Amino acid sequence: MEAKIRNLFDSVGNIFSGGDQIPWCDSDIVTGCEREVAEAEKGASETIKNECIMRLSWALVHSKRQEDRQRGIGMLEASLGVSSTPLQEREKLYLLAVGYYRDGNYSKSRHIVDRCLEIAPDWRQALTLRKTIEDKITKDGVIGIGIAATAVGLLAGGIVAAFSRKK
Repeated sequence: MEAKIRNLFDSVGNIFSGGDQIPWCDSDIVTGCEREVAEAEKGASETIKNECIMRLSWALVHSKRQEDRQRGIGMLEASLGVSSTPLQEREKLYLLAVGYYRDGNYSKSRHIVDRCLEIAPDWRQALTLRKTIEDKITKDGVIGIGIAATAVGLLAGGIVAAFSRKK
């Protein structure tokens, strides 16, 4: 029963949030990636370690848990500039943008995805993320205007009702 209620709230939430195409990641995937990194630390090559860390970063920024996303953002920020290739830098910037998007920091996410697009201007995944961010910013603005207009309407209606009672 609880799962059905959660699914109902999720589907209603998607109506208002617009839903997006960015995948979520469950905690068991994060745990598996953490185990993989721990195993790689025991003697794998530097390349294998870096690949495991990138998979863990991906899982963390796509996690449903805010603590995981914050950890992923921290890992990626700490590793920026240490990349050996522009491709690795692009990947890290993209994942960082996803992390900020999932945390609701849309302006920072947009700034970072723009940096990513400077490296690879025609990368469809980053272009899609940028459009998703822009749509979310626009939708939030429209919802904010609607809430403000409703509040003003209710206030005006209350004032009119108060004056009509006095007469």
